[in-house]
Amino acid sequence: MTVQVRYIVADVSASVAFYCDLLGFELEQQYGPAMAIVSHGDLRLWLAGPAASASKPMPDGRAPEPGGWNRFVMTVANLTETRRGLVSQGVGFLNDILDGPGGRQCLCLDPSGNVIELFEPADSGR
Repeated sequence: MTVQVRYIVADVSASVAFYCDLLGFELEQQYGPAMAIVSHGDLRLWLAGPAASASKPMPDGRAPEPGGWNRFVMTVANLTETRRGLVSQGVGFLNDILDGPGGRQCLCLDPSGNVIELFEPADSGR
């Protein structure tokens, strides 16, 4: 089963570079500056830019925009090393690594301010 998530982004090209170059996603399709689809395992991420139909204002005038607290969770083998590598590439984070009953997590931001939870399961051998 493939899971599809749509993120509203400010710049499709910058978002494709972030997801593919820094997080290991693969570019499946790109529709010019309007939209792209990238994938990682069973996740297909639809990146909708300002020119995409998904970015058009709603009938009440509200316009979709990047950011917010909704997120997808990306499992990583070593959260400390992953976070360190992303920080060295200038990726922003909302928090430090937090420990929980199921593992460790932290929240990073894509170039448009959308949140990605990086998660290391407790049973990953740390």
